[in-house]
Amino acid sequence: MDTTTEAVLYHKLQLWEPGMESEEEEEEEIAEPLVLSLRRSRSTPGNKVVWLPGAWARLLASLLLLAVSSSLTLRQLYSRDSPKGNLGSAAPPASRHSHHPGVYHHGAIISPLGQELLVAGGNVVDAGVGAALCLAVVHPHATGLGATFWGLFYNSSSGNSTALTAGPAQTLAPGLGLPAALPALHLLHTHFGHLPWPHLLTKPATLAEKGFEVDVPLASALAAQGTQGLCPLFCHTNGTPLGLGARATNPNLAAVLHQEALASGSDLAGDALLRLLVRDLGLEEPPVQPMPSLEPTLQLPIPQGVLFTTPGPSAGPELLELLESALHSRTPSPTSCLSLPQTAMTSVNSALATVDSSGSMLLLTSSINSSFGSGHLSPSTGVLLSNLVASSAPSAWACPLILRGSLDDTEADMLGLVASGTPRGAKAMTCTLLNHLAASQIQQQPQHQAKQRPTESPEVYGQENLLQVVVHAEHAHVSSVPSGCCPFQGY
Repeated sequence: MDTTTEAVLYHKLQLWEPGMESEEEEEEEIAEPLVLSLRRSRSTPGNKVVWLPGAWARLLASLLLLAVSSSLTLRQLYSRDSPKGNLGSAAPPASRHSHHPGVYHHGAIISPLGQELLVAGGNVVDAGVGAALCLAVVHPHATGLGATFWGLFYNSSSGNSTALTAGPAQTLAPGLGLPAALPALHLLHTHFGHLPWPHLLTKPATLAEKGFEVDVPLASALAAQGTQGLCPLFCHTNGTPLGLGARATNPNLAAVLHQEALASGSDLAGDALLRLLVRDLGLEEPPVQPMPSLEPTLQLPIPQGVLFTTPGPSAGPELLELLESALHSRTPSPTSCLSLPQTAMTSVNSALATVDSSGSMLLLTSSINSSFGSGHLSPSTGVLLSNLVASSAPSAWACPLILRGSLDDTEADMLGLVASGTPRGAKAMTCTLLNHLAASQIQQQPQHQAKQRPTESPEVYGQENLLQVVVHAEHAHVSSVPSGCCPFQGY
């Protein structure tokens, strides 16, 4: 795939639903009979009210029509003044029919942040990249500007799939991984984003500068890790770690993000951060440069459609090998997955997923290799460097997966899966997909045809969190396992 093509604008936001105008016309048509009915009531024999002259009757009719028109105008303004449209673009009015939780007309994201970029006119790449930058601020135990990123993007407008690859693991100094988050995310956004790059940096810079509340994942990681190397950013004045609900700020990180907003090209993305890190470490110049890239995805045709995942050194090749072996066996079944060890483990990566109702989706996963990475907090930047170095194992946690129902059917269902919290992602994802395919096969049997809906709560094997996005019947469906582990938003 030629990754040098111009940005593809595929966002599918509609400020007004197609039925809005016809609905207003119907309501205006109802208004005229009401006026006529009022005039007839005044002319009935038993009515004591004096008949109004023609001019007064026409005036009364005009006033009633004006009242109906004003009511419709106020209703439109109320819909447009939704609090979610606070970035300069009106949000679509609420749907006139209800959905199950996690089902949306336009788009959705599995992340506590990022929906405002969709509402502002952004596409799934804008929302995903913006959310990843926000998580780099509020979840420093799992991701950050020092993290390694992998991504899987499907563009429904072109039918093409693209993998964001991190390149080989490189070191900035002994035991310290080379930060590549900004170059990788900027590269992805340059080719497929719609909103200006500085727009995506506004929210994360504000969170770092004005502060954010410590949530459950960060509080748990701080309690388990202790505060060595993390003070004063994540400590109270007495040296104890910040707890749930405490407020944290990172002004130096905010300054880095503000400076990053001035980067004019992919070759400059992350350059200011790298210069500050080199100075902190007493180096003359960076020994290496980040090498993220956009590559063709790995593909595996199966009877149910086509699978897409990321190339090596991610776990994508292992994932497709496991799936091919399982699907070619005589009795492919998820029951064999029950033997997977159910040992608890610390989350080693962060994941998010975003989707729109046309079928475009972006799955992103990142890691600093272990909780709080190397534990080395750069004083000039507020960035925690990873301990993902050349001798580290391949990115076994990175194996996002997309299943497209049929390449020939433009309205085929789409499924996206990405997991976090496990170093054995390929095995867990294999079992999860087998379970999904088995459930889908049961739904497609004749006695179930009238109740067909996408599988929204897949069974997952192990201790990881699984994020699932589905496009079905021009609606975006999002869910997570365990239920409630990962907040989602949409409209």
